[in-house]
Amino acid sequence: MSALMTVGPRKWLGSACIVAMSAVVAIAQEPGKTQGEKPGSGAAKRASIYDKTADAKVQVARAVERAKHDDKRILLMFGGDWCGWCHKLHDLFKTNREVAQTLDNEYELVTIDLESPNATPLLKACKEALSQAELQKGVGYPFLAILDADGKVVAAQRTDVLEEGDHHDPKRVAAFLDNWKVPPKVAKRVLDRALSRASSDDKRVFLTFGAPWCGWCHRLNDWMAQPEIAAIIERDFVVAQVDIDRMTGGNDMLKHYQPKSSGGIPWFAILDAQGKPLATSDGPDGNIGYPGEPQGIDHFLAMVKGQGRRIDDRQLGQLRKSLEEAAERIKRQPGH
Repeated sequence: MSALMTVGPRKWLGSACIVAMSAVVAIAQEPGKTQGEKPGSGAAKRASIYDKTADAKVQVARAVERAKHDDKRILLMFGGDWCGWCHKLHDLFKTNREVAQTLDNEYELVTIDLESPNATPLLKACKEALSQAELQKGVGYPFLAILDADGKVVAAQRTDVLEEGDHHDPKRVAAFLDNWKVPPKVAKRVLDRALSRASSDDKRVFLTFGAPWCGWCHRLNDWMAQPEIAAIIERDFVVAQVDIDRMTGGNDMLKHYQPKSSGGIPWFAILDAQGKPLATSDGPDGNIGYPGEPQGIDHFLAMVKGQGRRIDDRQLGQLRKSLEEAAERIKRQPGH
């Protein structure tokens, strides 16, 4: 019981991910009943999942930044390395396919050690989301809280109710995570808003398609989100990002704009203000995906230059330099 203190395979093609892979992916411990959780016993042999030196306030601030960028929520797990049930739940997060996929796609997980700086006021704020009846039952560990992308507490959860025998019930944990994830956006509405802005601002739409399991999609989104890059792109384009897994109608929209290509994702297109494709990431050899190779960079810049009207040659040079430097960093990474 909770302790109480007084993706599946992925396939890569160049710098694009194969779309077919998207589916893969309070009862107190009484003295004398520590079940190997005393410091220096079994707990010391487990890999650490908490950091007593990490400032909880800083941990949350960093998670908020990531959650805003990826349209996720934040899952806080309070506890400590002494807590066997904390390790059991953390193991479930990694080993159960459904739970792991939901957690990876929808949340930024932050483990908060109860003895770390600023953990106490954060825990107090999270407990306020519980009902009085739940508080009276006592709060065991691990204790969970859900924050939105602004860092506001939207839910708190005692984990004893997620237990079954000597483990956490995967179905209950999955249901909890599924219940509090960000409500799915509708792809058509995302695109309609972008088209409306493009029409009002005399711009075009830079429409990208990706998925949570696609590492190259994250690379593209992260690169385009850099302030110096976004400032250039936004001179001529309204960026609209469609998640084919998390958005309602996302995959259907990809099929609409990419009916014949099998080059995977990221895939992108430049549209006029009426939604008509003017250029796509399909080059002579198929979808370029993330523009990390020389021919891919050339194709990407040709799209921007050909459909842009305010981006000048100097700014195109900045984009090229940034992509080439990013490509060199990627090549130096282990395992590339």
